[in-house]
Amino acid sequence: MDVVALGELLIDFTDYGASGQGNPVYEANPGGAPCNVLSCLQKLSHSTAFIGKVGQDSFGKLLEDAVREQGICTDGLRFDAQVPTTLAFVHNKPDGDRDFSFYRNPGADMMLRKEEVSRELIQSAKIFHFGSLSMTSERAEAATRYAIETAKENGKLVSFDPNLRPPLWKDLQTAKEKIQYGLSQCDILKISDNEVEFLSGQKDIEKGVQQLLEQYQIPLVCATMGKDGSKAFYRGHIITGEPFRSKRTIETTGAGDTFCGCMLHFVLQFGFDGFTQEVLQEMLSYANAAACLVTTRKGALRVMPSISEIEAFRRENG
Repeated sequence: MDVVALGELLIDFTDYGASGQGNPVYEANPGGAPCNVLSCLQKLSHSTAFIGKVGQDSFGKLLEDAVREQGICTDGLRFDAQVPTTLAFVHNKPDGDRDFSFYRNPGADMMLRKEEVSRELIQSAKIFHFGSLSMTSERAEAATRYAIETAKENGKLVSFDPNLRPPLWKDLQTAKEKIQYGLSQCDILKISDNEVEFLSGQKDIEKGVQQLLEQYQIPLVCATMGKDGSKAFYRGHIITGEPFRSKRTIETTGAGDTFCGCMLHFVLQFGFDGFTQEVLQEMLSYANAAACLVTTRKGALRVMPSISEIEAFRRENG
């Protein structure tokens, strides 16, 4: 496997207008950040596998089918007979930002046990990827830590996306502590501007990331800034990636996951030793374009862009 990811797999109910009676209509989109990243990587011709848990219910079956459709290996997917699949309702704001309402108290993704984590899958990977939401329950946190330990014992690169979702934490101090653990373990970090501010107290992206780098010595960091593009931090170099914008943008769900998938795509292609400033610049441009492209589609996991679509989008919007 090129990349194995562990974490949440859930249903994102996204706004789909109104019914004839004026009631809001929602579309059940398969989602969950770690699996979205894997779906992006599959479209970029990589082999991937997912480790996680869903409910033994109709939504869990829908998710299993959707993941398999993308070509992602589901050998690490487990089912819980007592706890239902996690659901999230995504509410889009006029400025393009989003609010989330989660039905996860608990959700099946929180019930993954250490004993259910496949060592063999992690040992087969080049990169192990995870987020912070698998550390919102003690049981899943133990599974996450075990997976990270397995990856590091076997010399795998470790990738981390904090993916901060405040409603899912009992308090923000706990969220910060668990994310800080993730920072201490990773070789590759994808982080958003609001997460940089949350962790460092700095509104300035460069100052905030430099503060994190001084503390955690992470080899490669990419910071996403929404409509303002992105930055890469690598071996003392800071590279800025200009944003892509589209009049067809309808929602931002999955944009960060698409960026993260493209980032890992370049790590797999070039390795850390192959990252010149030119390669980093190309990586940011490619990832920004792909992230913008996915905002023109509803959902994420099932609509990740292909290599040809990304290249065509860059030509049209470059």
